[in-house]
Amino acid sequence: MKRFIIFSIMLCILATTFCASLQSATFAETAVDLSSKSACLVDFASGDVLYEKDATVHLPVASMVKMMTILLTLEEYEKGNLTDETMISTTENASSMGGSQVFIDPYVEYSAKDMLKSVIMASANDASVALAEHISGSEENFVVKMNEKAQELGMNDTNYVNCTGLPAPEQYSCARDSAIVLKEVSKFDKYHEFSTIWMDELVHPSGRKTELVNTNRLVRYYEGCDGGKTGSTNEAGCCLAATAKRNNMRLISVVIGAQNSQTRFNECSKLFNYGFANFENKCLLDSNKAIKNVAVNKGKIENAEIFACEDFSITTRKGVQTELDISYQLPEKLNAPTKAGQVIGKAVISKEGVVIKEIDLTVKTDIQPLSFKDCFDRVVTAW
Repeated sequence: MKRFIIFSIMLCILATTFCASLQSATFAETAVDLSSKSACLVDFASGDVLYEKDATVHLPVASMVKMMTILLTLEEYEKGNLTDETMISTTENASSMGGSQVFIDPYVEYSAKDMLKSVIMASANDASVALAEHISGSEENFVVKMNEKAQELGMNDTNYVNCTGLPAPEQYSCARDSAIVLKEVSKFDKYHEFSTIWMDELVHPSGRKTELVNTNRLVRYYEGCDGGKTGSTNEAGCCLAATAKRNNMRLISVVIGAQNSQTRFNECSKLFNYGFANFENKCLLDSNKAIKNVAVNKGKIENAEIFACEDFSITTRKGVQTELDISYQLPEKLNAPTKAGQVIGKAVISKEGVVIKEIDLTVKTDIQPLSFKDCFDRVVTAW
């Protein structure tokens, strides 16, 4: 009997301990309680995933497909192939798109600025196809570019069939890939020029006007939100990828398959709140700030500023110290001439002796060799 009582007491203690640990684990896992099918929260600077729920499951994402359409259009701006004043000739095909649209007229010309703004703000299917046809000759050719870009970015769980997100059986993406493409889009100032506008209008060549209202309500109602893309179809449910910045930290929040429109905005906001409350971003290498000076041998300048070829940031939980070591592999002296952009060393980032990242180091200006006159002047000055 005594053994039974002792055994029962021990069993109760173990059960209590187990339940307590289970509640802790459940609390940790449900720190963000979401009803959407899939979700992902990513730090913009480091690319670290701060939270995810079924983030690589293949799902229809509706008009969030247009983030890739926007990205390829922005790259055409960057290449100089498009400007705000570039005129886009519309087709019957583009103007006949259903769903979200700005009702463009066929066989007339609209500016690239108006078409891009219509896609970013109003999720316009007709403007998306007009841009695709202008850039690649046809939507089909443009879709090839979309999939090539997706592969280049490592979006391995995405396949595009059209540039609008209208339902197509073989078209799918995932929360993590959606975060990747919005991260790329958010790098462009041209994107934020339109993504932050709440209301505007499109003036058609005929003088007719269409009101534009930003489909992403968070740009008006969530502090720091300055971009994003909504999507909604019967197949996809309600989706949203959004980006917000507070202080020096930018986050990318994605939800797919929410039950209704309000839920997607609520759950994206919930992800943002979780990220900003619990994490901080630390920039360890800023490519725009010199990290060292190195002496120059036989150059017009005596010392050269050294820069990292790319930024490097880490994301940590607030109050948690992450010990990283940075060492620099550089020559004692640089020989002139040295070209701007030439790799002259490496920054090696390690944790507890294990290398986690190597970043090339460079100079940002040409280092010219001394001329005879320079040598003479230096001798005279020294004398």
